[in-house]
Amino acid sequence: MAKLQKKLIDRLTRIGIECVEYPDRDDGFCGLRFEGSEFAHFHDFNELDLKLSKNLIRQEGLSHPKDSKLHPNRSKNSAWIELRFTRTFDLDPIVRLIELAIAKN
Repeated sequence: MAKLQKKLIDRLTRIGIECVEYPDRDDGFCGLRFEGSEFAHFHDFNELDLKLSKNLIRQEGLSHPKDSKLHPNRSKNSAWIELRFTRTFDLDPIVRLIELAIAKN
């Protein structure tokens, strides 16, 4: 697990989110669950695919990465959004969006 991904997961476990790692993978992929339901997963060590809602994605002004490797043809109306993080500074907005996602749960 990469350092930044671990920092994010550590913060999320404090608010009741469980990280489910898959033992046969070493690419950073793992699922995030809240109250038993998966609502997000890491694609790799620096990208999170988060289920928000179409409305929240629009309200937050988020857009899908143009260079998405795993979901290049994802609909603009999808309830899922890919979030990349490369610096510690990127984690606060992601945690806030995750809190919005689990509040909708």
